[in-house]
This record gives sequence, C-alpha cells and structure tokens, in this order.
Amino acid sequence: MIAWFLKGIARTACPPSMGSATLYSEVMRIAGIFAMAVCTAAAQAPFTLDQVLSASFPSELIAAPSGGKVAWVSASKGVRNIMVAAPPAYQEHKITAYTEDDGQELLELRWTADASAVVYVRGGGANGRGEIPNPALNSTGASEDVWTVALEGSAPRKIGEGNSPAVSPKGDRVAFVRRGQLWVAPLDGKSAASQLLKTRGECARPVWSPDGARIAFTSARGDHGFIAVYDVAANSLRYLDPSTDDDSAPEWSPDSRSIAFLRVPSSGVRAPREAHRTGEPWSIRVASVETGAGREIWRAAAGPGSVFRGVTARNQLLWADGGRIVFPWEADGWTHLYAIPAEGGKAALLTPGAFEVEDATLAPGRREVVYSSNQGDINRRHLWKVAAGGGTPAALTAGQGIECLPAPVSDSNAVAFLSADARHPMHPAIRVGAEVRDLDPGAIPADFPTGHMVTPREVMFPAGDGLQLHGQLFLPPKPAANGRSPAVVFFHGGSRRQMMPGWHYMYYYSNAYAMNQYLANLGYVVLSVNYRSGTGYGLEFREALNYGASGGTEYHDVRGAAIYLRGRTDVDPARIGAWGGSYGGYLTAMALARAGDLYKAGVDFHGVHNWATELNIPVTEPDYKLAFESSPMAFVKTWRSPVLLIHGDDDRSVQFNQTVILAGALRKQGVEIEEMVIPDEGHDFLLHRSWKAAYETSVRFLESHLK
Repeated sequence: MIAWFLKGIARTACPPSMGSATLYSEVMRIAGIFAMAVCTAAAQAPFTLDQVLSASFPSELIAAPSGGKVAWVSASKGVRNIMVAAPPAYQEHKITAYTEDDGQELLELRWTADASAVVYVRGGGANGRGEIPNPALNSTGASEDVWTVALEGSAPRKIGEGNSPAVSPKGDRVAFVRRGQLWVAPLDGKSAASQLLKTRGECARPVWSPDGARIAFTSARGDHGFIAVYDVAANSLRYLDPSTDDDSAPEWSPDSRSIAFLRVPSSGVRAPREAHRTGEPWSIRVASVETGAGREIWRAAAGPGSVFRGVTARNQLLWADGGRIVFPWEADGWTHLYAIPAEGGKAALLTPGAFEVEDATLAPGRREVVYSSNQGDINRRHLWKVAAGGGTPAALTAGQGIECLPAPVSDSNAVAFLSADARHPMHPAIRVGAEVRDLDPGAIPADFPTGHMVTPREVMFPAGDGLQLHGQLFLPPKPAANGRSPAVVFFHGGSRRQMMPGWHYMYYYSNAYAMNQYLANLGYVVLSVNYRSGTGYGLEFREALNYGASGGTEYHDVRGAAIYLRGRTDVDPARIGAWGGSYGGYLTAMALARAGDLYKAGVDFHGVHNWATELNIPVTEPDYKLAFESSPMAFVKTWRSPVLLIHGDDDRSVQFNQTVILAGALRKQGVEIEEMVIPDEGHDFLLHRSWKAAYETSVRFLESHLK
C-alpha cells in the first residue's frame, strides 16, 4: 500500500524535469508528511484532557467533634465548595454555592463545637509585597478571609480578614491571625472582629485550651521562636520557657494546665543546602501555663533521627489518654510514631518496620492512633491503627488501592479517608465497621474515562551510579505499529514527594497522573521516576548525599531513567522526552542541558535553573559556586534540545526569574524554545483552566518533537 502511494507521489507530485536525487528527496518529504498524518490519526486518545481532568478533587477532610459528621472541600473543574455528610446514610450535600473557577482556595476547615457550622478560609496568603493571589484577574482584587457557614442552608458569613482560624471549645468565638497578629471574633456575628494583643514577631497556629480560657500560639522571631499563651480573662501574655532555639507545635494537656512543645536547635536564618542526616538533637519539653517554667521530658539520640522530621497531622505532638505523648521520630532511618509519658521517660516505638508513617491522628477517646503508611506496600498508602500505649498495629485497609488522610469519626468506630486506585481518582470514603462507602458518588463524572485508564507497572531500575530506583511505567493500550513507541520521563516536584501506581492525594500530582494517563493513551511509554531526595524510602534516600544545590546527584537518576527506556524493545531510543514541574522542572532542564544525547525534547514547568540565585546565596559565600554548578544554567552551552517553558509570574515557590534567565540564555545559544507565561498565576496553578491549557500546550509540543 505504501509502495503504491510512493509511486503515485512520484508520478503526480514531481515534475518530469526533476533529477533523481531531488525527486527522491521530494518523495520522502511528502511521504514523511503522510506518515506523520497516519501516525497522528492512529494515536488519538479515546478521551479528552478535559475528561481526564474532570473528577472533583477532595481535600481538607475533617470529622466533627460530635454527631459523626464529616466535611471536606470538593474542587470540580476549579469550582470549590464545602461538602458535608452525616450518619446514618452519609449522603453528601453541598453547604456553599460557589460557581466560578476563580482561583480562590477553600482552606483550613474547622467545625464549631456543636457541629452546626463550619469555619473556613477563602483565598490565599499575601506575598512579600502584600499581594493576594488573583489568577482570575478580578478587577476588584482578591482577599484572604475567615468565613463561617451553617449546615442548615444559610449563606456563608464573613468573620474577618485573616487565616488560621481556631474555634473556641465553648463555641462562642473564633481566634485567627491577621498580618501576623492575633484577632478574635464572635461566632454569632453580633460584633466585629477585634485585635487581641499587639506583639513582636509573627503569630501563627493559635489553639484554644480545652477549657476555653487561654490561647496558645507560636511567635516566630526569625532565627528563633517562642510558645506564647494569652489569658483571655486576664488580658495577659506569657512566653513559655523561652530560649535561643525554635519552639513549635504547642499541645495542650487535657486539664489545660500544661503545654508540650517541640524544641529544635536554631541554625540561624540560613536554610540547609545539603543532606541533613544528622544534627544537634531536638527535644520535647513540657511547660506550666501558670508559671511559664519548662522542663525537658525527652531528647532525640545522636545520629539518625537527630534532625526533626514531621508527619501530616493537626499537630506534631498528640497528647493521648493516659498521659502519653505521641510523636514522630526517625531513629531507625524510617519515620515512625513513638510515645512517651508526659512526665518523661523512654520512647516506645508504636509502628516498627521498614516503612514510613505519613498521616497521624488520635481516634475518639484518644486511646488509639490512626495513621497511614506504606507498611508492606512501599509504593502505596494504607490505613492502620495502634494503641497509644503500644501493641500490634492493625490494618484498616489493604489491597491495590491508595488510602490516606484518615479522619476518625466521633461517636462510632467509623473512619473517613481519601481513597483511589489506578483507575479511580481520589474521592472521600468512609469505613463503617467492615463496610466501605463512597461519600461522594458524583465526584467522578459519568463520562470519566475510567475504562481507558492503564494500570501502571511498578518497576525498578538502576541510576547512573547504580542506586536502585522505583518508578511507575505506563504502557500504551495499543502497541506502536512498528513495535517501538516514543517515550516520556516524568519527574515529580518537591523533591519531598513520592508518586504511586495510582491517583495521587495531592492536587498537583493528581493532575500530573492524569497527564501521564493521557500521554499513554496517545501512544507514549511513560516512566514516572521516584528519584533520590524523595520520600517513601527512608532517611538516607531522602537525605541523599550531594543532592540538589549541593551537587545535583539526581542527575544520575535522570540518565538512568533514559537508559532504562532505551533498553526496552518497545521504546524508540531516538524519541525520548521529559516533563516535570518545580523540582521536576529542574530535573527536566538538567536532562536537556546535560543529557541531550538521551533526551530529544522536554517540557519544563516552573523549574529551578540556578540554585545560587533561587536560594539567594551571596556570591561571597563558599557554596555559591557549588550551587551554581549543580544547576542547569551551568551547562547551558551544551543544551541543544528544544524546550517548552511554562511559568505563572505570581509564583511564590520558585522565582519567575528562574525562567527569565534560562530563556534569555537559550536564545543566545540558538536553542529552540517555546514559552507559556500565565500572568498572575501561582506555582500550584489555582485555576483549572490554567492546568488544562498548560497540558494541551505540552501535548502539542511533545507531539511535534517526538512524533
């Protein structure tokens, strides 16, 4: 068929006077166009990007203090609303009525004491210039405010400008932070919010005492930090056991008389720029709120675990029943939960094994801890529970799914959580006894392409220096006609992240997983790499020697991923590309700058391109040179591969200038670049339409260079 077509081209498309060499070139040019058209037609995905990004994404899942209710935020194509479900039916219903993809987040959900209303924050925090995120370009601007909405159906009511709401256990007031100061407002709205006190430093994380008489909060002072307690009735302030170190995570005792807190040795204002495996040990202290006097009840041992690493929790210290304090520690090289008596003593390991705990919370009654971990399933998350007094952990979930962010429900043995697998995106669920129910059946639309989702294969392969890496391999549903498909390597951001063989529990990486599924259905072999300095595989893997700005050793993983793909018989070694965002953008840029022999093209979302300037390292400091030499900008002269640069210019995580300087340098090199700049958009794009447009542009770019 193709031979007949080529003869036809030679007869009809080329003049008789054309020489044989010219004729051959023209035939091959037109044949190439035809072949591209055939391949493109054959590689159409059976669904659209809009469809695979259409599931409602859940976040902020919390259980009420009574009544068995749960609440969460549902983001449907960028439209964010608060949902609530109650026993016994646990039928979800929406208690807010926002209708626009406006980029205004709903965050920090808090139940009122009687579980009749939810307090929340709408909008993002200000940057250094006082600017609130406004990616929708609203001409009146945007604000960050504390709101409350009742379950009975009335409209939300604004409490005041600010964030970090803390609802009084008495149910009458809510404390919050406005511009680094502590404010309070009545929940009934009968009077305006007022400032409680004026203090030095930046107030954060207010938390009421169980008796509702005092508010504890952290006071950041730059190179040190205090725990402060404000007595509401006495209108007085006290700092607990102040020192030159950084104190945080205040946790009230059940009797409201004491506070436990973390003390982390101060390292000044200089952020770590290298692997941080050991350091001066951190400690746990307990102080009297009446006198402010404190004492050390436990100190980490030297060596592994001497540097504090937290878990996802309402607080890093959990005061359990029986006077035991539960906390995270990496003493054996893995993030685990331990418990100590509030009076002090030896720490008891609650979660033994070669795995990491990620989420942790106390169950009702405060006698058990419910947590998520990759115990027995290194690339996934499942739920477990263990007695705060010790004992054998019991599995609550298992299998090929991913379960995380547990929220134990009051007045019962039920646990709400987020659930997903390879085909079904994250959605809220609840385990009642042995039965698991879907809390939001409508979160995944009827036309969502569940049946077209490929199940990623869990693979391992060596980095360039021999380190074994985990990854997920997405294979096209239909093999390429010639047996060899183009391939794309995906590098996640963070770098403190772990991708899984299923939909992710973070919004950014849920979207990235959707993109990888779409690319696989377009005919690409996609390799998602869990490179060194990521989480899930222990302290030494996370705190990789000479990683990032201290040597860029992740480059070995970049090369290893491409070499692994080149060794597969189903991959065309001449058509391998890369994409990633943030830290993944940094590694995509490293791939193109240093391994252009392996990577033909790439898409770089808001990547770091010069560690020295991103970390604001003075030129006079000795590690300025090392940070620069660990960056793509140091290798820009060997960069030849085309790149698409995507960046929002209100990025508060990676300087927009990182893309500005790289684009200018590549133009001077004559490298083919394309740009997609999104005015006023942030790092983790706040608009659903920004994600969709960025991915559509990325697909077109990859198709043009790898197909």
